[in-house]
Amino acid sequence: MSTAPRLALIIGSTRPQRFADKPADWLIEQAAKRDDFTLDRLDLRDFDLPFFAEASSNLHMPSVDPKVLAWQDAIRPYDGYIFIVAEYNHSLTAALKNALDQAYVEWVRKPFSAFGYGSTGGARAVEHLRGIGVELQMVPSKFGVHIGGSDMFKVHPFGGNAPISDIEDAIKASVEAMFDDLVWWSTTLSAARTAV
Repeated sequence: MSTAPRLALIIGSTRPQRFADKPADWLIEQAAKRDDFTLDRLDLRDFDLPFFAEASSNLHMPSVDPKVLAWQDAIRPYDGYIFIVAEYNHSLTAALKNALDQAYVEWVRKPFSAFGYGSTGGARAVEHLRGIGVELQMVPSKFGVHIGGSDMFKVHPFGGNAPISDIEDAIKASVEAMFDDLVWWSTTLSAARTAV
């Protein structure tokens, strides 16, 4: 691959009072310190996706809703994805599940990871995301980032509302491992997709 991989940071919550922007902003700052990939923000709030109502997945027939087509166009150019994952009732948000369902061919043979948060660091939601991603023929990275427990209370507005940098020592190594892995998989899979 002659250019650095393009990764998308997909914010998976659409609630007005969501916490997701805080880790997303911090992650974008961390990515900007590197020169081996680019990271763009895609916010589900900006797409106003309907609940999935197509006749089928676009693996089997083209989608028709203009909002769905706009979403597919937005995610198509990327070589890999990082999802900001809130944990709601032991799983991922309905908004994120719906966004995943609204595409298929755009996800195929591309890597992904997650930045999860919640009482258990969003681990249960991220685990559900991994299963969904595999079904969409994506490649899950072993590495991800989790904010949970006392670190969550430090940085959440309902707790100490400290900046993410206050817990950086606890998560920075995971962030770098995630970035490294996504660069490797993005580069490898992009070359393989091009060769096919």
